[in-house]
Amino acid sequence: MSNIFHAYKTRKCLNGRKNQGFFASLRIFLIAFILLTGFTGFSQVATKIDTTSIRIGEQFNYEIVVDQIEDVRFPKFELDSLNRIGVVTAHKIDSLKNQLIKKYTLTSFDSGRYVLPGQEIFIKDKRFLTDQIIIDVGTVQVDTIKQPMYPIKEIQNEPYLFSDYLNYFWGLLVLLLVIGLILYFVLRDKPTEEELISRIPPFDAAKMRLKELDGKELITQNKIKLYYVELTDIVRTFIERELNIPALESTTDELLETITDFNSSSNLNIPKETMVKLQKLLQEADLVKFAKSKPLQNEIAIHRGDAERIIDVLHPIQIEEPKEEEDGQ
Repeated sequence: MSNIFHAYKTRKCLNGRKNQGFFASLRIFLIAFILLTGFTGFSQVATKIDTTSIRIGEQFNYEIVVDQIEDVRFPKFELDSLNRIGVVTAHKIDSLKNQLIKKYTLTSFDSGRYVLPGQEIFIKDKRFLTDQIIIDVGTVQVDTIKQPMYPIKEIQNEPYLFSDYLNYFWGLLVLLLVIGLILYFVLRDKPTEEELISRIPPFDAAKMRLKELDGKELITQNKIKLYYVELTDIVRTFIERELNIPALESTTDELLETITDFNSSSNLNIPKETMVKLQKLLQEADLVKFAKSKPLQNEIAIHRGDAERIIDVLHPIQIEEPKEEEDGQ
């Protein structure tokens, strides 16, 4: 009886241990299931990458996949701490079903192992962080044994184009233009003194020439003949330009006769006193020029004053055009 009881008790104990082992295994399975289900059900950010091992200069794609299409924000892409990996292209955000995909094309030109940090993603203002990724960048090995060696080539000269000389062309054109302007102003026909005087009103030109004659001091140099030549030329030029009378090529008698005729026919109203002074001035100048007469100092001063008074009197005189007689008169 005791043996039977002992056997029953032993069996019950064994069954209890089996049940405990079963429940323990079941508990572990449930915990693992919950963890896996929670990870797959609530993980909203994932990353994809073409490769983690590249050669210098090769490009690879890095994608961030978000299981959410609303209120998602992608901050600036964070590079490795050494800045050896660079962004070639940051593609536009793409959408696929209920996912948003942000793709980056990356590359590196320095060999080594670099760590891309986790990238921040904000979903409804909640921060998520992707996993770090290690990128290995290897050098490109060159087999110098199989690679044939070639001699160093000489420097090749590029062919010259017209655009290479364009700056010189414009510079030469500007230089020729400047030289042309200089030659134009230097070699052009400059107006003579007579042409310059002809551009000045007769009265102003006569006054200016009288002042210039005084400044020459021909009397003190005993150049009496030259003095009277210039003095009478000033008066004759003024009469010819002011009254339109041919005075420069006329003799004294011809000029006085012409002025007398004009005075009577055109109503010049030249005072008789002025006509007398003009006659004495021209006749005295003829004596000096042709008869070698030498007037006294006071006579020269009188002739100088008479010349200026003649000009002053003749200046305001206007020649009246003869009126045409009306038909029937």
